[in-house]
Amino acid sequence: MPRRIRSSASAPSAAPSFALPAAARRPLRPHTLTLAVSLALAQAGGHAHAAAELDATAEAAMPMVTVSGSNGDGARYAAGGASASKLDISLRETPQSISQISRARMDDFKLNSVNDVLAATTGVTVEKVETDRTYYTARGFDIVNFQYEGVGIPFVFGNVMGDLDTAVYERIDVVRGANGLSASTGNPSATVNYLRKRPTAQLQASAELSAGSRGKRRAEADVSAPLNASGSVKGRAVLVQQQADSHLDRYHSEKTVGYAIVEAKLAADTVINIGHISQDNKTKGGMWGALPLYHTDGSRTDYAVGTNTSADWSRWDTRNNTSFVELNQGLGGDWQLKSTLSHSNMASRGKMFYVYGVPDKASGTGLFSYPSIYRADNRQTVLDVNASGKVTLGGRQHEVSLGASWSRSRLNDISLYGRGVGTALSRADDFTGAYPEPLFDAGSDGSQYEDKRKTVYAAVRLNLADQLKLLAGFNSTKADSSGTAYGVGAYKKASKTTPYLGAVYELAPNLSGYASYTKIFNPQSEVDGRGQPLDPVMGSNAELGLKADLLERKLSATAAVFRVEQNNTAEQAGKINGRNYYRGINAESTGVELELSGQLARGWTASAGLTRLSIKDGAGQATRVYVPRTLLRSSTSYRLASLPALKIGASLNWQSEARRAPEEGFVARQPAYAVLGLMANYEIGNNVSVALNLDNVTDKKYLSSLYWNQAYYAAPRSASASVKWTY
Repeated sequence: MPRRIRSSASAPSAAPSFALPAAARRPLRPHTLTLAVSLALAQAGGHAHAAAELDATAEAAMPMVTVSGSNGDGARYAAGGASASKLDISLRETPQSISQISRARMDDFKLNSVNDVLAATTGVTVEKVETDRTYYTARGFDIVNFQYEGVGIPFVFGNVMGDLDTAVYERIDVVRGANGLSASTGNPSATVNYLRKRPTAQLQASAELSAGSRGKRRAEADVSAPLNASGSVKGRAVLVQQQADSHLDRYHSEKTVGYAIVEAKLAADTVINIGHISQDNKTKGGMWGALPLYHTDGSRTDYAVGTNTSADWSRWDTRNNTSFVELNQGLGGDWQLKSTLSHSNMASRGKMFYVYGVPDKASGTGLFSYPSIYRADNRQTVLDVNASGKVTLGGRQHEVSLGASWSRSRLNDISLYGRGVGTALSRADDFTGAYPEPLFDAGSDGSQYEDKRKTVYAAVRLNLADQLKLLAGFNSTKADSSGTAYGVGAYKKASKTTPYLGAVYELAPNLSGYASYTKIFNPQSEVDGRGQPLDPVMGSNAELGLKADLLERKLSATAAVFRVEQNNTAEQAGKINGRNYYRGINAESTGVELELSGQLARGWTASAGLTRLSIKDGAGQATRVYVPRTLLRSSTSYRLASLPALKIGASLNWQSEARRAPEEGFVARQPAYAVLGLMANYEIGNNVSVALNLDNVTDKKYLSSLYWNQAYYAAPRSASASVKWTY
């Protein structure tokens, strides 16, 4: 029987996600967006400012942000350092591999969802196990560390639900490896840090309309302006409405996103930000689970790209409302105190149809039904207080950061099982959605689960010499969970202090060598055959590399080798009374990563990352083979010198073979494949641009994931066209 809060290799699990009130779900009308922008401009005296362009690969040297200015010439400035720690240091000064996806790159290649961004990021695989639920991996292990503005959000339930939109973010950073400086718990995979859009000192506004294949329509508006005469109070608002059909039969999705933030300068050294983000995803015909991968004789299944296991009555709605307050207080000298309080209310409402079993190749029999209603509410509160600044010791200036965080996550969910669970289905290729909707009164089960975490942390960057910097820190975390999950006690208690150590040596004015080491600690919810929670995951990450700033700091290059150990990772071991139980396994990942990003020449930007890794278990055998061993992530854009209004670009993502072998004689394989994308953007005057984007240009057929024993096919060739007004 599928469980809902566990990561499972064979059965779907469900966890909470995102939405808005019903009144906010009406489709946006294009003239409404245009009128709103026009009124804002008129009230400001009609003075329009052109937003400066940020190169599509602002991952180079120092992070960049888009700013407004009257010259409209693409002015840029450094926005601070990398987000691997709470210290103000640059990418080259950080002893870990980091990728940064800029707002401009998201805009150029229409990376409108978090899945799109991470699929284009060096070393990351996006495991779309279902239409509305996704896992991510890096360096062979699941990514469970997510942050907003450097503040960690405990990822208690293992997966992301819903199509998370990127319109509210200025930049997304991915720090690979175990990020011991800013993440208290997690896997030695990566940390994803979302940096939200912020209010601007001058009025800027934009509206974009787009239409694409399979009925996709999207409207987006973004307005930022000072809210009083002195400019001490500023605000920004973002609104998105999107709806689309799909290459999958019967699947339709609607998404509404709203974001508002107000920044107020309360005193010369006191700034407060108050904001709220809402996202509502509504889907019809979404998959719970996916297609079987092989027949009873071991041969691979091969369905049409649009095959969908859902029923006509299937739906899955997710909702997320997050409010946050940030207070930045100057403490004198070079010291700052930052306090962040956030509260999220995530909800999921689904009426779903799961198909399980292994079909016979000749007769098509062997598949069975599993209808269910699922309702979940997850409330999460996070408080983080951090002080950072500089101290002088031994005639040199050093940087210090210290703080504490507290979080509480509560899950309440219930499953209502439909009549007819286990009913044999007709031929495996007869996925028409015609299965009748049953009464959902055959039984129920659920969870009441609470997770609390308390952390203290500290980091110091010692300026030992002009060429040598030492970065050291620790996280000390206590995690407590209690409650029940589908009839099993979910009590656990664990605590651990994990160290971090890194060093950067400047070999030349534009070249640095670095080394880093950190341990990891991650409590688990999965249970063993006795129903007892597994002990926490333990492990470490060691990395050695070179970083260079080239072409007058317009281009950055990184080369790294790494070794990751992860012990006692939960792996499905079987079923008892229809429920999964797990065992802990040990795994080691070793590999190399190469990344190049920035400006190659005037008007020409590029980003390319290559990852090659090996993953073995405690016996030295290959494990987690559903993770491809080689990944290439690349994109480039070029502004034509003879026609500067036109910018063209391409992206290419390639990965090596992946496979899944759940038992002897059954092997599912996804051969190596590449996905090509093309884009063109043409500026019509100073304020209007039009764009055309093509995805999966070669119309490659491939499975979206082998993370589970089921999968579905990724989208075939598609196109979208858009027009954007910028003021």
